[in-house]
Amino acid sequence: MYREKHDAQERRPGTGTPGVDRREANERARIGQGVRSGELTRDETRALAAEQRNIRQEERAYKSDGIVTREERKDLHQDLNAASRHIYEEKHDGETRNTP
Repeated sequence: MYREKHDAQERRPGTGTPGVDRREANERARIGQGVRSGELTRDETRALAAEQRNIRQEERAYKSDGIVTREERKDLHQDLNAASRHIYEEKHDGETRNTP
């Protein structure tokens, strides 16, 4: 039983990216909240959505060969860190949807 649970096959990289997927969902929720609260302008929302699309496309490209390597995961997390920072900056820049 120990061997089955700790089999080397279970630890290979594969294409699963649960941490990345969780972060993407969280960032989508933060953008949605910013839209609902008026903290994000239309242009800011478009730019943030485009950034999220680019990250998803990059993730799909990494998965296309059947393996997401440690370096590719690291790259995705770095991109998500930057996107998270951009969401924060746009939500706190004082511009609102109602501002002319």
